Amino acid sequence: MSKNLSELSGRKGLERNLFEELGVLAREEGTPNPSELDKLATEFIMGVANVYGTTSFYDFLRPENKGKKVYVCNGSACLTAGSQNKLKTDLHAHFDANEIGEMCCLGRCHENSAFNINGHNYSGEAIHHIDEIKKGTYPVQEKYHVGSLGTPILTTPFVGIDAYYKTLEKALSLSADDLLNELKISGLRGRGGAGFPIGFKLESAKNTAGKQKFIVCNADEGDPGAYSDRYLLEHQIHSVLLGMMIGGYIMGASWGVLYIRAEYPESIKNAEEAIAQLKEKSLLGSNILNSGFDFNFKVISAQGAYICGEETALLSSIEGQRPEVRVRPPYPTQHGLFNKPTVVNNVETLANIPFVISNGGAAFAALGKGRSTGTKLVSLDGFFNRPGIYEVEMGTPLKTVIEELGLGFKSPVKAMHIGGPLGGLVPISKIPDLSIDFETFASQKFLLGHASIVCLPQDFPIIDYIEHLFQFTAHESCGKCFPCRLGSTRGYELVSGAKNQGQKIDTELFDDLITTMEIGSLCALGGGLPLPIRNALQYFNQELTPYFNA
Repeated sequence: MSKNLSELSGRKGLERNLFEELGVLAREEGTPNPSELDKLATEFIMGVANVYGTTSFYDFLRPENKGKKVYVCNGSACLTAGSQNKLKTDLHAHFDANEIGEMCCLGRCHENSAFNINGHNYSGEAIHHIDEIKKGTYPVQEKYHVGSLGTPILTTPFVGIDAYYKTLEKALSLSADDLLNELKISGLRGRGGAGFPIGFKLESAKNTAGKQKFIVCNADEGDPGAYSDRYLLEHQIHSVLLGMMIGGYIMGASWGVLYIRAEYPESIKNAEEAIAQLKEKSLLGSNILNSGFDFNFKVISAQGAYICGEETALLSSIEGQRPEVRVRPPYPTQHGLFNKPTVVNNVETLANIPFVISNGGAAFAALGKGRSTGTKLVSLDGFFNRPGIYEVEMGTPLKTVIEELGLGFKSPVKAMHIGGPLGGLVPISKIPDLSIDFETFASQKFLLGHASIVCLPQDFPIIDYIEHLFQFTAHESCGKCFPCRLGSTRGYELVSGAKNQGQKIDTELFDDLITTMEIGSLCALGGGLPLPIRNALQYFNQELTPYFNA
């Protein structure tokens, strides 16, 4: 990360954003024209090499994306469902091979067979209507169950802007310290990974001097199997927006940035429409509700890079830099977007803030279990009899989620990958030992993360899944640190060689490799991959033994 480049990118603020301009240049052909890139580099004084280096990183900007008309989901849920090979065959009847690309998880994990065409996502039986889709006469539609167990916070019906934003009026009548105290009492922790307390981040940014500050919604946490963020952005968007506004008021930020995955086009559209509604109601801009509080939103469409779910890579991305993970300290709350104090939190975390402020921190803390307070959204994939999004109080037994909410499995399942690609690989035998909370998962050497569940059917080879995880990490690595960049590639080569060429993996070498990734990687992409790999070796040793030496 270059501090100088951050400053240069920030000269124009958020109104004219370099990264956004790169996306605009790529709309027509799928990749920017080199001569137009040169002009953009000159305008932003960023240097041609820097701008080209950024462009060549993203799936939907790089030259290889030129001419793509349809994209097939290559996420874990679609992989284990076995739906995508037939989908590709069907698409080849309508498109040339060079017109078909790939996207990583479209969030259609509840029914699979997912693909993107003309800027819209489809799944399930939609492939049988491809001619209508190409003509624009087939509706974008989907259906999945939404339910709750216990006290619902994020799955309650929206009551309308006027009634819902009474909470903003209440918040603006209180001091930042009073609101921060309620968040501390609530115990609200990040819902995307390690469970870091949001109050700590907001307080750190609040106490850092700066005329300009930002609060950023990380809606690029593209964990395959997790579509809870998409649910919130498309069905509970005002919880997210109001949470950002309150957070911005606490820390002194005048801008909220929603960085949303390009793979979620409907989420981007819905967020933009909701922000327009707030502007019509005079709830954005200067002196909101005569409080002296100024706040605006900026929606930025990502361009296909899983690593941008890591907060510092995301900030570099917004700046138009190559999205490489930054070394910390300094932390984003001191030097974040454009080197200004910045708080980055995921969608679900921010969406909980309005409930805390409206009902009090104690009401939120009363829900859940121990240090895991409140509720958690859980995504169930297409292997369940009733797939969908479910909100449960923290501490709810995993068995209850599977049997009472998901109504059990459609067919025999041997493992569940919970918490995204870096989460734990949980064998069915461990279901009785787990509940939906941070501590229980950690004690069993798993990771709750997004609480997404991707099922591995009984006949799906574990070696294939390990190969998939290494390949995914190798493709998505930012390349900043060699343990992740080289380790993921070497791991893929070892597993692929054992699977396809009969080569034996040296057990000691393999353990050294994943240990190096675990302790030497700069972020959770390389550092987290060893967790499901170790789980697989522990619980499916008999199945994997033929691929390793004695």
